[in-house]
Amino acid sequence: MLGEPGNEGIITRAVNKMFAAKREIEEISKGANKVEMSVELLEIYNEQVRDLLATDSGPDGKEIPLKLTSQELVGNVVFPASCESEVMEVLSLAQSRRCVKATQSNAESSRSHMVFTLHFECITKGGIKRVGKLNICDLAGSERLGKSGANDVVGGDLMNETKNINKSLSVLSNCIEKLQAGSNQIPYRESKLTFLLKNSLGGNSKTLAIVCCNPHAAHFHESLCSIRFAERVNKVELKAIANFKC
Repeated sequence: MLGEPGNEGIITRAVNKMFAAKREIEEISKGANKVEMSVELLEIYNEQVRDLLATDSGPDGKEIPLKLTSQELVGNVVFPASCESEVMEVLSLAQSRRCVKATQSNAESSRSHMVFTLHFECITKGGIKRVGKLNICDLAGSERLGKSGANDVVGGDLMNETKNINKSLSVLSNCIEKLQAGSNQIPYRESKLTFLLKNSLGGNSKTLAIVCCNPHAAHFHESLCSIRFAERVNKVELKAIANFKC
């Protein structure tokens, strides 16, 4: 997702692309059109939503309340950014606050899902405003309890984390299947992950899923489950909905 200098990851490439488009729009219009960018970073840990940019964020950071009735997320920090370097600084801070632990499957296993959101507003000379957002979600890896060693950890914290990760991924898979079937009842609210990604999974959006698999034979079953999930996602066809008129 992040990559390294000279081999940048998805988030870095996406940010560079968005700011290049911003500069192009403003240059072509000779300053008549303005594009404003802002970024937010959330973590879903044990079915709690944490603001990775909040001053008191961290392993015991605050939980952001979700207004399920109005389908809004309130109380989180949205950081305005004028260039790529500002976004990357914010992202680096968020990464340092994310919950990562060692398991028998992974020395640096992400124990949470991270949702990186880049908001953008294009304001024309005539005052017309068009808004959109790019969600990039770094999903925690799906690990078997026995292989990860969660069963052997005293206190059950690692086991609880693994169960919540696998449950949220299962709900995501279920939502994908419902979308594929054309159902009018999509269970977005069964998980905080799908709730936050609702606007990216259906409606007037474009969704891309990138699945990473380990080629080692010892991880055959996990890789097979990931590939099967990718197959289900690939069959979903979203129907664009017009949300403005010229």
